[in-house]
Amino acid sequence: MVHTTESDISSSDTIATGRGDAALWLPHSPESSRTFRFLEKIRDKYSIDISSYHDLYKWSTDHIDKFWSEVWDETEVCGYKGNHVVDTSLPPPANPLWFAEAKVNYAENMLRCRSASKAALIEILEPEQDRPTPLPRVVTYAELYQLVANTVSALLSHGLKAGDRVASYSSNCIENVAACLASSAIGCVWVSAAADFGAEGVLERFEQVQPKLIISVEAVVYNGKTHEHLPKLHALLRGLSDRANLRPKVIVLSRTSSTRDDAQWQSDWIDWDEFLSEGKEKKLGLKPDGEIDWQRLDFNWPLWILFSSGTTGRPKPIVHRAGGMLLQAKKEFVICADLHPEDVFFYYTTTGWMMWNFLVSGLSVGCTIVLYDGSPLRDPSFLWRLVDQLGITIFGTSAKYIDQLSKVYRPAEHNDLSTLRHIYSTGSPLSPPLFDFVYEHIRKNVLLGSITGGTDICSLFAGMCTALPVFRGEIQCRLLGMAVEAFTPTGVVAAPDEAGELVCLRPFPCMPVGFWPLPGYGSEEAVKAAQARYQQAYFSEFQNVWFHGDHIIVTRSRAGNGGGLIMLGRSDGVLNPGGIRFGSAEIYDVIELCFPPASSHAGHAIVDCLAVGQSIAKGSDERVILFVKLLEGQTLGADLEKRIRAEIRKRRSARHVPAEVIQVRDIPYTVNMKRVEVPVKKIINGAPISSVNPATLRNPECLVEYEALGKILREKVGA
Repeated sequence: MVHTTESDISSSDTIATGRGDAALWLPHSPESSRTFRFLEKIRDKYSIDISSYHDLYKWSTDHIDKFWSEVWDETEVCGYKGNHVVDTSLPPPANPLWFAEAKVNYAENMLRCRSASKAALIEILEPEQDRPTPLPRVVTYAELYQLVANTVSALLSHGLKAGDRVASYSSNCIENVAACLASSAIGCVWVSAAADFGAEGVLERFEQVQPKLIISVEAVVYNGKTHEHLPKLHALLRGLSDRANLRPKVIVLSRTSSTRDDAQWQSDWIDWDEFLSEGKEKKLGLKPDGEIDWQRLDFNWPLWILFSSGTTGRPKPIVHRAGGMLLQAKKEFVICADLHPEDVFFYYTTTGWMMWNFLVSGLSVGCTIVLYDGSPLRDPSFLWRLVDQLGITIFGTSAKYIDQLSKVYRPAEHNDLSTLRHIYSTGSPLSPPLFDFVYEHIRKNVLLGSITGGTDICSLFAGMCTALPVFRGEIQCRLLGMAVEAFTPTGVVAAPDEAGELVCLRPFPCMPVGFWPLPGYGSEEAVKAAQARYQQAYFSEFQNVWFHGDHIIVTRSRAGNGGGLIMLGRSDGVLNPGGIRFGSAEIYDVIELCFPPASSHAGHAIVDCLAVGQSIAKGSDERVILFVKLLEGQTLGADLEKRIRAEIRKRRSARHVPAEVIQVRDIPYTVNMKRVEVPVKKIINGAPISSVNPATLRNPECLVEYEALGKILREKVGA
């Protein structure tokens, strides 16, 4: 067994500016971690010589069939496994079936605990002026099971069946979790959009998947105020009717202090409590003993649909397989993170971010999940008081939140925080100084797990491991079973500490089934188009590997970790302000709809536009810059700029609003008439024009203007 000590990992070397070899955190007893107990099991069963994390990692990626079969057994997945795991001869683009004989149900695995005393979910609302200290809502595992059972019955009573889509346009509440679990219990496909999304953005998503039922809320609380949600719901439903001829059933939940506005309600809407009462009375989908009749379906059955950022068009509907989500979550939480039933797990997330799905999957461990809905920083101390009040042990957030927190609040000066074991950060790279902030001003003895994965896999490529040290500015390790490497532009594995593109060399069970529609759920033409779009998204850059679109460094191995990961940002045009990813197309669509050149808004029209991200906060974040081209002779004034911001906020969200709107003479295009986003992003962040091949552009002369504007923009942010 390898014992990690400070002397093993310290040296005078540095890998890159801002990063050193001294560990910020060391595991107290790595040999007692679940990872090393799993290592010992594999070593003994297969009679192989492995002693370090990297040894185990290498075995897991060389023998993906044996590894994932062992994960199933080690984490005690509930279901029938069968003998088949995966065809190891197939490369990632073949998207092979996993566990083809298996029968499993995601929700059944989430609700194995039935304790009447153990809290399953704790819901916290942001304080309001008339409710300064809202009481937590708590449901035990026994109560959550009954809530899910009643919801299952209610869904069945309204004709829902396996394969139907159940959509949520809701807030982060107990009922939303119950609806997700009830949907998966009967084989429905869950689709979710956050309540802060604009109706147009949700419409672009829901019209593609055509939900049979939508669950929404009447109002939400944010920044200490109640915001009515029903007008956005009305707009969404009108759009679904007009554009998709779709009229789904609508269930509405009231969960704030506001009273129902009957004038806003449609006669065919159903109140959540009435919906639940109907289910409780009918008892559909239940066995005589009260057990839910879990629909154990194929391992590859669609569990939920998440949406891409939509850089090159409408957001892509990414379909995730039920077994893959379950098995990957079990591996991450049980073997890598060493979560226990005693843990209290919090992640600051909306229902539209994959971290919500990640958080809900923590129920599979039997721990307590904390749901928070509201602003994280209106009162910077609020979430940290919750840590002490609720005994939170796992605290998840974004790099943007930690960056903003570092400017206004020092949690360790005001809070005990002694229960904290792990802090997770994702959404954008966590800069080395923010590692320092966590250890100096939050808690010294904590595993800071910078993690990376994405909507595309709804899980992690690299992240936390309780058996390994934490180094400044680095993700701890590539996670077991994920054959991650950095590829050079020529398609070969980069050397340690050399930048490259994140690829995965072997298939993995959380690869999406595909894009919607899957076979059997759309026309032959639509299915073929979705399959082609799927292949183009992940397998067109390099041959026979998964291409993720992140620029990374795999560092040299230390303390047996096989090399950590350093995230260098997206390699495509996805915008990522504050760790919230979305595509430039979401902004373009608003501009084209509201400011078309063929019409006039107070004498102005936008001919064209370009949205890119500018790096700020020493590379730990970015802000959105919107360049606009107006009709000849027109000038961007304060009124037009105000209207642009207002329309983007209204139709998308506050996060989509650009930090700067700048008039330019021309928008650069490739010879194939595609907007030139990535080169412009590089130029405004300091790259020379010579870094762009002018032969690929239709109008390369316009880049001179962007170079000049880049200097001004960098001066504004001190870059």
